[in-house]
Amino acid sequence: MSRYSTPSKVGLVVLIDLYCDGLVPSSATIPILSFLVSHLLPASSKSTQRENNGTKGDSLVSIGQLQSATITHASAIPGRTIWDLLLKQLWTMNSLDALHVFMDGLPLLLEKPFQEDASDDDGLGAQRTKRILLSRNSPLGAFVRRVHLEFIRLQFSDAAFLWKDLIVYRAPTLAFWKRRNPAVSSQNFDANLQGFVSDTNSELPEIVYGDLVQKDSRNVNNSMDDLEKLYEHQIAMMQRLGNRVPQELQKQLHAMVKPGNAIPAISIYVRLVVVTALAKFSTCLQYRFLDAWKSGDYPSSFDNLHRYFDYTMQKDNRVLYQYALLNLAILQADFRCFSEAIIAMKETIAAARENHDIPCLNYSLSWLYQFGRTHPEEMIEIQKKGVLGSEKETIAFLKARTKESNMWTLLSTTLLSEAKLILSNGEGVSQAFESVVKASHINVTKSIPEACGSHLLMQSMIYDRLGVGCQARMYNELFLLCYASHTPSEDVIESQCGSAHKLSRIGRYEEALTQMEEIDQESLRTLRHQQHWITNLGILKLRKHFHKDELDECELILAQLKGAPSGTPDSEFDVSVLEIHIRVRRRDYSGALAVLEKTLVGLDRQEADIFQRLKMMILKARIYDHAGIPQKGFSIALRAASLAHKALLLPVLWEAVGTICRILVSVQEFDAAVKLLEGILPQAMECEDCDLAAYLFSCLADGHMGCAAQAKEGSLPQKERLTKTSEALERAFEEYSKIEDIRGQCEMLAKKATIMHLNGDPVLANDVAAQYLDIKKAANVKQ
Repeated sequence: MSRYSTPSKVGLVVLIDLYCDGLVPSSATIPILSFLVSHLLPASSKSTQRENNGTKGDSLVSIGQLQSATITHASAIPGRTIWDLLLKQLWTMNSLDALHVFMDGLPLLLEKPFQEDASDDDGLGAQRTKRILLSRNSPLGAFVRRVHLEFIRLQFSDAAFLWKDLIVYRAPTLAFWKRRNPAVSSQNFDANLQGFVSDTNSELPEIVYGDLVQKDSRNVNNSMDDLEKLYEHQIAMMQRLGNRVPQELQKQLHAMVKPGNAIPAISIYVRLVVVTALAKFSTCLQYRFLDAWKSGDYPSSFDNLHRYFDYTMQKDNRVLYQYALLNLAILQADFRCFSEAIIAMKETIAAARENHDIPCLNYSLSWLYQFGRTHPEEMIEIQKKGVLGSEKETIAFLKARTKESNMWTLLSTTLLSEAKLILSNGEGVSQAFESVVKASHINVTKSIPEACGSHLLMQSMIYDRLGVGCQARMYNELFLLCYASHTPSEDVIESQCGSAHKLSRIGRYEEALTQMEEIDQESLRTLRHQQHWITNLGILKLRKHFHKDELDECELILAQLKGAPSGTPDSEFDVSVLEIHIRVRRRDYSGALAVLEKTLVGLDRQEADIFQRLKMMILKARIYDHAGIPQKGFSIALRAASLAHKALLLPVLWEAVGTICRILVSVQEFDAAVKLLEGILPQAMECEDCDLAAYLFSCLADGHMGCAAQAKEGSLPQKERLTKTSEALERAFEEYSKIEDIRGQCEMLAKKATIMHLNGDPVLANDVAAQYLDIKKAANVKQ
């Protein structure tokens, strides 16, 4: 395998030669030049297509592409197309010597250097003036110069291999060439063998060209330069999207490398994750490291990374040593070796400061901040030493430095981190929106499509916290529809899991599970993505079994989730909340309080989101309510409602108000509870949370029932209250039915049957009781 020269490049040079000879008419000039330039220059319009298809790139031109581009254009010679002339030129090279002659004549296509004398001492001036001469610095001129230079540098064996590859490359055109030249035979590809073809006893053709039968036409068009570019592209895709290389493409890569037993080991420039600085890497080594990393093969990834350490020291690349340390820190964190990750990141920061590598320093500090948000217990020593300062100081520093360094992707990420910090602290939502809008402005003006996914996810989270469920779902769907192909797979999986959780809250379990199953399997080949997907799938199934009152299955799934590798803080919190609900449903109130207190300790240690803290406070008040001492949770629920109102966490606020109303009902303040619930229910319905809506309607029914009990027996106000109680119970039953909550449905039917008896309607009461028994029977059959 040659370093640069390939048959496809020879074909392009032949086409350039025809253009310089004036054989391309004016009508075909623009299409031919467009075809040449599109395969010689990187075109932004082609980049997205190359990324999506994962192909080798536009620089590798097949003989079929050359035919399609030239066969429809007439040449300057009557009766001949450009394809005819191109084919004639290719088949005129009927020996290795003819190939050398053609390559030696390439300088005649170029203008003479400015320094040379105007007189042509070599006698080639007349030939030059008859041609269209290419500027030496033009795209076509630079390509011709590179092809000529690389060819004359080839050793004889490499030139012979190129000649054999050219024979295989043009072989598909033999039938077309025979139609134009009937005297040509299949053995006339080398003029030096014409005397030996008739001699049946001669073994020379078999000795020289016997291996042509085994050559694959798909691999003769590859050079070391092309393979390096292909590996560089795949590495960039792995780093940008976070996926492994698809298995089919891996087989193609191995097949391309295998024929010449050549491994791209020449230093190239590769972009590190979101760092705009460029670092020299050993291409194949970096590819192997990333593939082992994403597959969860810790020993292999660690071994390949240490090889890169050795490579940087041997190749005098110590100035780029910090990038190896950066990868080491991220690798250790992915495999949950947090203390080692912090040590490696501290060394990265020190090396970046020593080498004045501002982009690497900024990215390292940003990564350390995000790591501290996820694992605050590991950052105690860092916080004591004051390496980062407070969270707000770190955000302000990163915003200033990334803007100075023109690191727009990192600046956009920092602004989104600022918005998330504001929401976590319960500060103004308007400030969070301001940071999100700034990030959106940067994404649009600086053309950063890969950051649009995180931006839409943040907007979805904000609207979810504001209780506008339809808007939150819309942003999730918009992200998956428009930006899924441009953003990292981690964000795509996060969005799909979030969308599935939103569907499960309105009882659309089958759609939620289907959406989880539709996640790209190539994305799940990455270990971290697969673990995150499995955790969220388990939470969905746990919620479904909980509502169906299948508590034994819940315990099994819960044990699996708790025994699985730790997921994100949000997924761990969801598991804790569901575990508390399961303990309450089993009437194990002391166990539920123990889990709650343990979770609160973890939240205090992590300086967790205010949403999670308030959720735990409300759960504690509801546990007291289930235990028969609701008044004990009044101050807790009231404080949670006050903080939720201040932070504009409306779903939490509505749940806190519902808990307060339960407490008011317990102290016979029925009218106050009814007024509160009637005031919040219209907005609570916008949250698209059936469990919350059913809970509030159930509280409203209890309030109306209490008011009916205080009214005069048989009076009109009492009948009106009983009617409203029935309506509230019916609405609660509908919401419980959507999420298939068996116990909630049965409870609402039992209360409804009681009201029917009070109204003196035993027939309807019996019908409701029969419906109750049918639901119970169906639930027992399923179990």
